[in-house]
Amino acid sequence: MSKPNQIQGEGNYEAAEEYDEAQRKFVKSGKVEAAARNAKPKSPAEAKDMERAEEAGRSHAKGEDPAVKRGSGGSGSSKP
Repeated sequence: MSKPNQIQGEGNYEAAEEYDEAQRKFVKSGKVEAAARNAKPKSPAEAKDMERAEEAGRSHAKGEDPAVKRGSGGSGSSKP
């Protein structure tokens, strides 16, 4: 539950901190490679569906996040 007097308008800082901490724990757990392998498409049809879904998502975007091109994952971290 959020604490009184905490800003919750444009973002939930408490939830963001909890999410960031969960991501750090996941990375340290050593399960990232297995999760990445399990996320790969299991068939050519699934790969095509994933590509269509990504294209649909990108069609709604205003543009590529500059942080992605720089390799920054935000919060001062960098993506592998």
